[in-house]
Order: sequence, then structure tokens, then C-alpha cells
Amino acid sequence: MSDPIILAIDTSCDETSVAVTCGRCILANEMYSQILVHKKWGGVVPNLAKRAHEERIDGVIETALKKSKKAFEDIDYIAVTYGPGLAIALGVGINKAKDLSLKYQKKLIAVNHMEGHIYSCFAQNSKGNPNTPILFPYIALLVSGGHTELVLFKNHISYEIIGETLDDAAGEALDKAARMILDAHVYPGGPVIEELAKKGNPNFIRFPRPLEKSKDLNFSYSGLKTSLYNYLKSESINRQSGQKAYDKHHIAASFQEAVIDSLLIKLEKAVITYKIRNVLIAGGVVANMSLRKKARVLVKTHNGKVIFPPYKSLYGDNAAMIGIAAYYKAKKGMFAQSFDDVERQARAQLI
Repeated sequence: MSDPIILAIDTSCDETSVAVTCGRCILANEMYSQILVHKKWGGVVPNLAKRAHEERIDGVIETALKKSKKAFEDIDYIAVTYGPGLAIALGVGINKAKDLSLKYQKKLIAVNHMEGHIYSCFAQNSKGNPNTPILFPYIALLVSGGHTELVLFKNHISYEIIGETLDDAAGEALDKAARMILDAHVYPGGPVIEELAKKGNPNFIRFPRPLEKSKDLNFSYSGLKTSLYNYLKSESINRQSGQKAYDKHHIAASFQEAVIDSLLIKLEKAVITYKIRNVLIAGGVVANMSLRKKARVLVKTHNGKVIFPPYKSLYGDNAAMIGIAAYYKAKKGMFAQSFDDVERQARAQLI
């Protein structure tokens, strides 16, 4: 029996994404980015996000089907992100998925956005994937604008959160840092910090590594942001006194280094504690090249292997990862029994 063909939808935040998948293979992964919609505001504006999803979703679905060379009659299941994410944005995708499920009589699969990120590491194109086979268990580090979690990935659709942020996410800290350093509405900020850091000295300032000495696997970034704010404030006073202006490149590099170090300190503790050498790292922040390089070195010192999503298009939010996760849920018969089972959950937990 061939693998099912799944139409997947993700509208969890500011990307309208629709994919067509067959097993782990991505047949199409289409996206409309709202970055230009929100950029002037320095962040996502919920009502604007909802409106943009509503305006674009039908066109993105049409394009995904066309590129995959599939029609609705070829689709076996509909998959959709139910959370976590921006509630009114999630609602657009969920409502569309329900409409399609009813119209074409297709079973519906609800997928947690974070489990989608985990499964992005196992994506294939039509020619396969160099990251096979899948060898459980894994330690998964999920790093995005809204989440920072360490997950014990025991088997398909079997997770245990072993560490999480106590306040802000790593991606959010990078976004906020960009706005503070440049004193401007910058969105998204993570890529801006990375670009500035390329010309800076990461050892210029020693920002704290939050919870570095704690025995648990949790993260914290509010204090790190405060340290940056206080540093910039003191430098502003110095400039008013006629001293040389601070170098934004050095500050960005130093802040980025602190964020990456804090992630890898906890990742290493998890690898040692659970004696698991295979590591998955996913989420929007994985686009950061320094994070990927340092993670490879760290995991290699423990004779392990680290797997990232195989394509840049899978780093951030996308529907292909939702389709792949849905494939494994379908294999376990995890279909929605009614539409009431698929409701938006802005703070959905990965369980």
C-alpha cells in the first residue's frame, strides 16, 4: 500500500502555508509570508495577520495542488495546525481545513505545531533524504520565536518535555535585541542580529548565560534582555559624555553568543543526563549558522549525530512539517473523531 497523500495547512502566526506530502516526501510546500505586512510595526499585529491569512489561503492551496500535480480527489487526508500559535490566525487554517474535510469527505488530522518542527528533521524530497534512517530515541531542541524546549522524543508521536523556558523564548530575545541595538522597528530580528554579528567580536562583552549553573534543563531569557538593556543604557550615558559610540556589531555578536551558549549548555546536560547521542534541532532559530556549527561540534564530542531540517524552507513555520507529522499520526489512527476535536489552542502543550 502506498503512503497517503496529505494536504497540510499551517496558519499559526504570520505565514500562510499549504503543503502536499506523501509519507515523508514533500510534493509541494507553498507559503505566503506576511513579513512586509508587519515589518513597519516591529512585530506581528494579530488582526492584520488574520486578514492576510483569509485573503491568501485559497490561492496558496491552489498553488500547492498545482505544483504537486494533485487534485482534491487525490488527497487522502487533511492536516492542520491547531496550536500553539496566534489564536485568530490558527482559526483561519482550522476553519479552512474543516470546510475542505466536509466538502471532499476527507479525514482530518490535528497536529501540534511543535511536533511539526520535530518532524521537519525527517523530511524527504522525491529522491529521498540523507538523514535516514530514523533511530530512536532522540533529544530534540526546539528553538523559535515563541518556544524554547528540550524534548525527549521516545518514539513516533511520543514526547516528554524535559526542559523549557521559564519566561521568554530564545527567538523572541533575539528579536527584541535587534530592536534595542538598532533602536528601530525591526522584524524579524534574528536574521538582523546574525548579520550584524558577522562583523563583530563575540567576546567583546560577557553577557550572562542564564541558568548556567542550575541542574535542571530549563531556559530563561528575560534577565539576558535586561542585561542588554542596561548595557545599552550605560553606553548611551557615555556617549552623552563625549565618549566613542558603541559598536553595534560587537554587541550583537556578544548577545548572539550568549543565547547560543545558553542553548547548548542545556543541550549538553540533556545528552549527558539521558545518555542519548542522537539530537534533533529545529525551529526558526535553527536558521542561525553559528548555532548549527556549534551544535555539530558539541554533539560530535559526545560521539553523537545532530540532525537539522534538510532544507532552509523547513527552518521556520511551514505546512510540510505538519503533513509529515500527520503521516505518522495517521499510521496510528489518530484522526479527529469530530470537528469539535479540532479547535484552536494558542498555548497547546506538546504531549
